[in-house]
Amino acid sequence: MHKARGFTLIELLVVIAIIALLMAILMPSLQRVKKQAQAVACMSNIKQWSYCWHMYLEDSDGKFPSGAGASGDWPDKMRPYYKDRGALTLCPSATKPYLDGGKVPFGAWRWTPGGGGWTNFANKPGEDYGSYGMDEWLGDPENDNDNYWRTREQKKANNIPMFFDCVFIDTYANHTQGPPDVEGLVILPNEMHLVCINRHNGYINTVFLDLNVRKVGLKELWTLNWHRNFDTQGPWTTAGGVQHEDWPVWMRKLKDY
Repeated sequence: MHKARGFTLIELLVVIAIIALLMAILMPSLQRVKKQAQAVACMSNIKQWSYCWHMYLEDSDGKFPSGAGASGDWPDKMRPYYKDRGALTLCPSATKPYLDGGKVPFGAWRWTPGGGGWTNFANKPGEDYGSYGMDEWLGDPENDNDNYWRTREQKKANNIPMFFDCVFIDTYANHTQGPPDVEGLVILPNEMHLVCINRHNGYINTVFLDLNVRKVGLKELWTLNWHRNFDTQGPWTTAGGVQHEDWPVWMRKLKDY
């Protein structure tokens, strides 16, 4: 009769070391796969938003919201067109509200109608929360500012961003505004900081005015037609003469446009 032989301490330590080594090798790959899956799910959300906006614009005869702060009220105005509040409004990579410790670019805003300002909008508990935003130049604020895209019938609609990954519910982007010096930094009134966020490995997901959906490179943001007088060959574009060293260090490895 043979006596059963157990593992020695040395053998157990060797097995544990091998498992730890394998985990160290696999974890980066698993993290990459997770981030890729979240980016795909985010793109699916954005695609669904293109349908929501199509229905809204059909019902409004192609006109964007009117009145002061028109686009800033989109969570309320779009409510009849989506059901999953907090699911469809959240990028899977950015679900934790800033109030609960969420950080840019992976945090989420909270919004209460009439909240009145960045601090309240971002941190005041409200009925809506999310991590997508709208181009605030899409609207009819009933003033004589000629920057606004007041209806969907526009030339080169495929280059006019409408809805996208964003730190806040909307942004007044301008070609003179540069990128954040530090990744994840937001300093207002520079509203380019709200969309120049490294949420999907150098890209954000975007619905354009023609309802086309695609990812947009962070440096590409300055080549889009955010408003009627936006200079798409401005100082932060290759055509406008931006140099590699002009970009913050964290963006220099990203694709140029």
